[in-house]
Amino acid sequence: MFTGIIEAIGSVASVKNTQGDLTLHIRTGALDLTDVRLGDSIATGGVCLTVTGLPGDGFIADVSRESLAHTRIGSWRSGTAVNLEKAMTPSTRMGGHIVTGHVDGVGVVKKCSADARSVRLTIAPPAALKKYIAAKGSITVDGVSLTANALSADGFELNIVPHTAQETTLNTLTTGSEVHLEVDVIARYLEQLLRPENSDGQTHSSGNISQALLMQNGFWK
Repeated sequence: MFTGIIEAIGSVASVKNTQGDLTLHIRTGALDLTDVRLGDSIATGGVCLTVTGLPGDGFIADVSRESLAHTRIGSWRSGTAVNLEKAMTPSTRMGGHIVTGHVDGVGVVKKCSADARSVRLTIAPPAALKKYIAAKGSITVDGVSLTANALSADGFELNIVPHTAQETTLNTLTTGSEVHLEVDVIARYLEQLLRPENSDGQTHSSGNISQALLMQNGFWK
């Protein structure tokens, strides 16, 4: 579990094809690894990776075919910059929002422009993810916890303040850039609860939780 508050920018040292999947060597730069052990999780460009080796300048991680199918890791090369965040602890400040590191899809930057000292981005998500994104709701972009300012025909709009741009890889984005997206986990679970099926897995005329029930109790407007 992560917060989406980036701790350091690292880079890909090497990518090795291992019997159909990949092994990555990630250089972690300023990220403190003194408390990292084999088996720990590190969000890398928004993707939760398991540490399988600690060579001294970073960590080694394996990437399965499942992860390759839903991310752009397959396009990473030596030198690719990545946002890094270690897994949160019980004492971690929740400065962002609950992030799992399980990427839901890849979005595309449609617009990128200056807005005073900030950068304004418009990102088009995959069609299947649009329903999970709400104005003023949380969205994770390449591992960074952000707020969707507004929804538009092109997708959703973001405002990247100078500090976030400086401390993450978001300042390298241009029109056409692809980014990892993770929607708010609460939205995913809420959809599951609203599905009209009971514990037997069969679809019925109505479920235990409905939109009308949520509205009646003040959870839906």
